[in-house]
Amino acid sequence: MDAQQIVLIVINVIGGVLVIGSYIQGIKAHPGNAGDAWGNVPASIKPMYTVSMLLAAAGYFAFSYFIIFRLDPGELADANSFSYSMFILAYALILFPSAMWMPLTFAILEKPGRVLWWAIRVTLAAVGIGSLGLLALIIILNHDEPNWLRWLAVAGSVFFCLQTAVLDAIIWPIYFPVKR
Repeated sequence: MDAQQIVLIVINVIGGVLVIGSYIQGIKAHPGNAGDAWGNVPASIKPMYTVSMLLAAAGYFAFSYFIIFRLDPGELADANSFSYSMFILAYALILFPSAMWMPLTFAILEKPGRVLWWAIRVTLAAVGIGSLGLLALIIILNHDEPNWLRWLAVAGSVFFCLQTAVLDAIIWPIYFPVKR
């Protein structure tokens, strides 16, 4: 296994622990108020979010398997105009801001304000941009892997982008107004 693949695994482990930990900490620190993180998202579209979150999680595992275990960083750089480090950057842009969303959301629920509102928007935008960048890298990838593996990674990335770049970064903020 290449050193860059190990770096990507470490980023996934640390970032994953931070994301899940931020959710656990947020829910434990605000017992009975976890539903407030939905803002005013209508009950009619919450099931769509639930299905999307499950598809996004499955998609994350699909594209991560492909990127971490099926791509050779040395071969990738030889056959493409970008290097494996672009995947590392995309994952960092997805995971580390994702870990900030829940604490920022509970902070704005406790003390609403424009600065926190914009911090949340920038955080969600960073995750969405990282997700879209990852999708673009997989799509433009020139690689000899079996085509179905690559397209499974593309499909997983599309579901992940729908969740992060559309539902989280665009739709959720519409229903989470800043109160003064």
